[in-house]
Amino acid sequence: MTNRRRGRLVALEGIDGAGKSTLARALGSALRRRGYSVALRREPADRRLGQLAQEASGRDPWTGAVYFTVDRFLARPALRAALATHDFVISDRSFFSTLAYQGSAVSPTARRRLEQMQVGATIAPDRVVLLTVPPTTALARVGGRSSRRSPLERRRTLERVAREYGRLARRPGWTVLDGRGDPRTLVGAALRAVGPRRRPVRSRRARGRR
Repeated sequence: MTNRRRGRLVALEGIDGAGKSTLARALGSALRRRGYSVALRREPADRRLGQLAQEASGRDPWTGAVYFTVDRFLARPALRAALATHDFVISDRSFFSTLAYQGSAVSPTARRRLEQMQVGATIAPDRVVLLTVPPTTALARVGGRSSRRSPLERRRTLERVAREYGRLARRPGWTVLDGRGDPRTLVGAALRAVGPRRRPVRSRRARGRR
């Protein structure tokens, strides 16, 4: 029996160090306080595949993209199940990360093929929140987390990726926020962007029992 999708998939995007993980946790907490059920996830789901993808991306962006896509395909059943049982699924990254990072390093033809691959591999987000920060700020944040940088955490790479994110953000359903903003302000803006316009089903039932 196929799970019936009822939740909204929200993807948080941005270059490494933009603040996606922090916003994901804060946004999830804010939605739960409003009575919504929330599942948090991040990509890549499989750490080993993610490591292989990052290592390959520096030498061959297409191979790196394929690794990320395989990870996404394998994680699709869990994502579908989460959408069937939660009001919101907040994902730290989505296939748009692959289009921004690896897609910006291949030819336009390969980029179109890469995007077509995602249709069968995963579920497209309903809303995307893009956090923007200057690459220098992002690298300073990343450096504070670990002394070891991945092959993708280089200034020129992040500048290229940031430009590609800017192009992707012209699509419908995207909201762009300054990742250097006040945390409370960011959460409020993200809440407006994801648009919880209906009350949770549980709240309506609870009122009926009173």
